[in-house]
Amino acid sequence: MRRLRILLFAAMLAGAGRYEANGPESEAFTQPIEGLDANHAASFRKGSGIFRQAWLIGPSQDHPDFVGLGPLYNRLSCVACHVKNGRGAAPDSENGVARTMAARLSVEGRDAHGGPRPHPHYGFQLNPEGVPGVAGEGQALVDYAEFDETLADGETITLRRPKLSFRSLAFGPLGPESKTSLRNAPPVFGLGLLESVSDAEILAGKGRPNFVFSVEAGQRTLGRFGLKANQPNLKQQIANAFAEDIGVTSSLFPAENCPPIQRECRRGASTPELTDVQLDAVVDYIRAIAPPARRNLDDPRVKDGDVLFHEIGCSDCHRDALHVADFSLQPALNGVEIHPYTDLLLHDMGEGLADGREDFEAGPRDWRTPPLWGLGLAGKGGDGADFLHDGRARTPVEAILWHGGEAQSSADAFRNLPEPQRQALLAFLNSL
Repeated sequence: MRRLRILLFAAMLAGAGRYEANGPESEAFTQPIEGLDANHAASFRKGSGIFRQAWLIGPSQDHPDFVGLGPLYNRLSCVACHVKNGRGAAPDSENGVARTMAARLSVEGRDAHGGPRPHPHYGFQLNPEGVPGVAGEGQALVDYAEFDETLADGETITLRRPKLSFRSLAFGPLGPESKTSLRNAPPVFGLGLLESVSDAEILAGKGRPNFVFSVEAGQRTLGRFGLKANQPNLKQQIANAFAEDIGVTSSLFPAENCPPIQRECRRGASTPELTDVQLDAVVDYIRAIAPPARRNLDDPRVKDGDVLFHEIGCSDCHRDALHVADFSLQPALNGVEIHPYTDLLLHDMGEGLADGREDFEAGPRDWRTPPLWGLGLAGKGGDGADFLHDGRARTPVEAILWHGGEAQSSADAFRNLPEPQRQALLAFLNSL
């Protein structure tokens, strides 16, 4: 029976068969990959608990393993932004406070490893919260300017352009030399499979790689995670998120984000708070979250939309097939073809999506192609359903229309499609 489940799962990934995900659509992003052995299944459960646990200031007799919040932080837990392992949500129009988003910061120049230089007063990220006795750094606010775009057949689509601003900055204005980038929390399912794709297969794609610094290896290597492919692997991505978003340090990132001007923050800094065992459990958890099964594969509109997706050039960047090279959690999947609809490479997306901020070899207009698997289930589990790096797009249609640069011709082709063909393409995207 266990072998049969593995084969069924492999068939789903390869697109050669059907596999119904366990549980309702609301839990589609929380399921483990089939066939994990007892040790990996136990690590998955442990990592899931850590991912959902709210961290505390301490001391705590009830939860001594989860003490270490701050001194500065954005949210109390991982799941507070990655709700049900899905996307974050754009702020509501009432107060505009970015809650499941982060405002990334830097100034001109590069650090010793070729990455961005942190802001001298606020570091790499603005954190609005501080533990008692430590001032939060301020709040990032998002306002939207709406405008209409008319498609070739006369249909009007309302787009919105975000404007990022700041208030209650505790250590003075950011300054004219500052570079800012609003980042929405991305979904975290299927990442272990993407990590297993070989460098050679990624580099064979049509995009441009971002070579970044690996803390563990002490050298530059291919980036594949993060919105600008600025992290080399899941372990570094997760450890960096703990440090930047929750203020929880680890052996990989042992220093708190406390610039020299923030004296109270520096007094509250401590030794690594996330143990290596805990970090490894969270890494195992994220690696083992399965992508959701596709739906409506026999729908004629879905089939037509698949053809259109390739004809208008979407698949040039949203590459439909990659291969699992070495997946230690489930060796039965080694060599299996997967369909994440990404090439894990950078592409120039045009001035409309530029954030004005470099990240290693990624320029202001460059973004890593986001995976599209699970797109049709976005928002079904209480997660956000806002798209693109800053959540400006409320629908896949809006996201497509924002494409520029290398993707301009595909976006223009979509604008010119007759309405039935547009609906077929959207039915295909909704099936992912």
